[in-house]
Amino acid sequence: MPVPKILVIPGSLRARSYNARLAALATKELTLADADVTRISLEDYPLPIYDADLAEKSGPPQHAVKLKQLMSAQQGVFIASPEYNASITPLIKNTIDWISAVRERGEPPLAAYQNRVFALVGASPRSTGAMQSLLALRQILAVGCRALVLAEQLCVPNADHAFDEMDELKDARASAQLKVVVRKLVDTARLLA
Repeated sequence: MPVPKILVIPGSLRARSYNARLAALATKELTLADADVTRISLEDYPLPIYDADLAEKSGPPQHAVKLKQLMSAQQGVFIASPEYNASITPLIKNTIDWISAVRERGEPPLAAYQNRVFALVGASPRSTGAMQSLLALRQILAVGCRALVLAEQLCVPNADHAFDEMDELKDARASAQLKVVVRKLVDTARLLA
């Protein structure tokens, strides 16, 4: 059976980010599910605010090209998305926009979002647990980028109290749902491998 390659992206750069902690936990679960996992920090890929004129004039930034190539080498992508003002973070949106602007010779538009599967989770100190963020991200990926996005997802509410001292989820249902999302991502990615 092929070992699927999965990219894990936390959508926050904040110190002790709930979503970085959720991404780290997912990385552990993905490894236990026999996936080849690469977890990145978008801090290592700084990008200017997306500007189509800049992209047309001088091409996409080198970090956008690297991210697009990294994403294209995976069968699955796991995104842990915080929620800002009932939507996704500017960091995630800007990253998606720049990756969508990278096209290599003869490649169709949005190639990095095709032939791979995306899993979405989010943690927030609010009681809705980043639900609006995941809805917005799902729309951007599925409609705007024509990506395959799993129906299974996880919203972790009250994230400021959701993790124990070992950075595990305290709530048994949330922990079980993370495993469901991970298993579905690995199984679907394996079919694409």
